[in-house]
Amino acid sequence: MFRTTFCLIALAAAAPAAHGQAMQITRAGEEAGRLGDADQFTGDAYIEPVFGATEPFAASAASVTFLPGARTHWHSHPRGQRLVVTSGTGWTQVRGGPRETIRAGDVVWCPPETEHWHGATDTVAMTHLAIQPAENGVFVRWGEAVSDAAYLD
Repeated sequence: MFRTTFCLIALAAAAPAAHGQAMQITRAGEEAGRLGDADQFTGDAYIEPVFGATEPFAASAASVTFLPGARTHWHSHPRGQRLVVTSGTGWTQVRGGPRETIRAGDVVWCPPETEHWHGATDTVAMTHLAIQPAENGVFVRWGEAVSDAAYLD
């Protein structure tokens, strides 16, 4: 018993030195949020960073709140994107595909280089976590605005 306990304590004490990195905690509210840029969003979208990309975990995440009628422009991600809807109801669409309704608790996977958009419905706000890895420092490639006709279709 003593030998097993001693070995576990020794391993635990050696673990931080073996990895050479300390745990990092970013406190809620440390990162300033911002309104979405007009060349990337239509309507009012508020973006709150959750975490930035740091090696070896080269992915970033943000919590994005879309007011009714707000949405992203068409865009794609070189390594794909995962959305976790945390509140409200929204819409998302892959170019050429049907518009899909997404609700709190839904998780969306958009494959690499797939053009798509996402946002609130025309009457209900929606918030989601957007998580995307980088490829050569690129997280997203932005395209043109989603027209009102396409948004409501």
